[in-house]
Amino acid sequence: MYGERVLDHFLNPRNAGIIPDADGVGQVGDPRCGDYLRIFIKVKDNRIEDIKFQVFGCPAAIATSSMLTEMAKGKTLEEALAITDEDVAGALGGLPDFKLHCSNLGATALHKAVKDYLRRKGDGG
Repeated sequence: MYGERVLDHFLNPRNAGIIPDADGVGQVGDPRCGDYLRIFIKVKDNRIEDIKFQVFGCPAAIATSSMLTEMAKGKTLEEALAITDEDVAGALGGLPDFKLHCSNLGATALHKAVKDYLRRKGDGG
């Protein structure tokens, strides 16, 4: 059902955890009734210097969150905002159709974290 890359990111998630003094935080979902994701970012010179995640969800949600953080780390804010849910699923080698909704958390939470950072900085968002 799951490909090798999905299983690797599920069993060995990268960048799991929190950044207590995050520059931006984005969250999607509802922990009371389903998948929930929080993304924390540290920004330096318009680049995502560090990124961490907390997720409550299925193996696909964990794997997509892990892959998303790997894709976003080191990217400019503009490049991070260009990452789509399809990019994340594709980087994992695909997901079963009935699990594609799990990848929909990642890009949205990342975009919210970037917008939160810009808002805090006074640049809108």
